[in-house]
Amino acid sequence: MEAGCPKRMEFGPCGGVRPDGQCEMRPGACAFDDVVPWAGPAPARRPGRWQNSGPVVLTDFSCAPFDRGDVAATAAILAPACDAVLVGEHQNKPDFPPTLMGSLLLDAGVAPWITLSCRDRNRVVLEQELRGLRSIGVDTVLCVTGDGRGYDVRPDVTQTFDLDGPRLVSLAASVGVTPAVPETPTAPPVHARPARLVEKQRAGADVAVLNHVPYPAMIADFMAAARSAGLSIPVIAAVAVFTDSVSAAVLQGLPGLELDHAVTEQVLTATDPVAAGIAAAVAEARELLSIEGVAGVNVSGLASASGAHIGAEIKAEVGRRIRQEAQ
Repeated sequence: MEAGCPKRMEFGPCGGVRPDGQCEMRPGACAFDDVVPWAGPAPARRPGRWQNSGPVVLTDFSCAPFDRGDVAATAAILAPACDAVLVGEHQNKPDFPPTLMGSLLLDAGVAPWITLSCRDRNRVVLEQELRGLRSIGVDTVLCVTGDGRGYDVRPDVTQTFDLDGPRLVSLAASVGVTPAVPETPTAPPVHARPARLVEKQRAGADVAVLNHVPYPAMIADFMAAARSAGLSIPVIAAVAVFTDSVSAAVLQGLPGLELDHAVTEQVLTATDPVAAGIAAAVAEARELLSIEGVAGVNVSGLASASGAHIGAEIKAEVGRRIRQEAQ
């Protein structure tokens, strides 16, 4: 464990380092000067079934919390236009536990990639969820350390951080699920982020999901550096989907994440912002999929401030157009 890391990480740094190098959880610089090499076991690769298809379309999943009907209704909108949905885990928006959510989505006819965070679960509960997800047929789990809980979000709730992301990856691989991992190319130390993704691969990751960046050229540079450092797993790059100021702001609400200001202005001032937002997302996907090593895209964000179903319709249309272009 790195002395001074409030997330009790051993294999840092996390993706929440502020642009100025400050820790997201307490005043002061990140406790890690550089990427810590993976020192645990090297699990055997377990390629996911999605690797045998064309470009993967992974879509962010958002619905009303603790609402079985809305899970099914939202899944019905997204399922025909994507290969899988990415179920996030947010500090201020609890929902059904992962195994139950995975079961509901499978029943609704969509493949879930479930996010497991170390923030609220110790290693025993994480293993329970991993084994539960595997038992119901969930193939892929996004393994994250987790963002720190805001001081004003449930101050009565403790933060566990019994494991960090790479150690959760190793645990997931040992259980028999396909571990996916995030990486933020724009988080300090930016020059070391490709190497950090390679270390997650060494821990057992089978696929990576990158956070969005302002310009696709930044992903091209990141991928060239990562592949040079030994990255061989496929990468899913994020496509920012927004059609109004609220959905644009959500995509810039985490450390290190920002949008292309020119594209944002073009979409938000368009006569038809929805059509402009869809067109911008498809254009970004086209550029990202042309980069060597990028196997698919994550249709990312709320897409609309008009409700989850409207947002799902917009993301589904983006997914459909990406698939059409890939044919």
